[in-house]
Amino acid sequence: SGNYYNQGETRKKELEQSCFLLGVPASNVTVIDHRDLPDNPAVEWDTELLATFVLKHIEANNINLVVTFDAGGVSGHANHISLYTALRYLHSEQKLPEGCRVLVLESVNLFRKYISVLDVLVSCLLPTDALFVLTEEETEQARRAMQCHRSQLLWFRHIYMLFSRYMMINSLRLL
Repeated sequence: SGNYYNQGETRKKELEQSCFLLGVPASNVTVIDHRDLPDNPAVEWDTELLATFVLKHIEANNINLVVTFDAGGVSGHANHISLYTALRYLHSEQKLPEGCRVLVLESVNLFRKYISVLDVLVSCLLPTDALFVLTEEETEQARRAMQCHRSQLLWFRHIYMLFSRYMMINSLRLL
């Protein structure tokens, strides 16, 4: 539930506001508050337990495409990596519904992460299954959605919003 700093209720509301700005209704947002899945950047979650929750959400919402982190979790965040591991488990065990595909967001090195739009040249030259380059309007929408997460907007996240390639360029691979 995002309760690492005892801000779970605040972060739930921020998530719903952010999703609303992105066109995702609150009815499609599921927040899991489970003692064995703590919000903690250093804690790896139990793969099968997390996979159960993810699969339930996929099935309940008839989802045919899941976008998640890769094994690097973009920032090395253990919870992010756990999501990848759970989806890789569901995929390898063939537990995902027929036709459900999984795209994983490519983690890049620190230099590429912060060269902003200049990374589009590198991204276009490297092999990938999907490359998303946002328009200026879409990038601004992403910034507004990020700004909904006020409780998480520490100084380094402001730098992230200004310079991170992830605000406008995302390369993904099929699992």
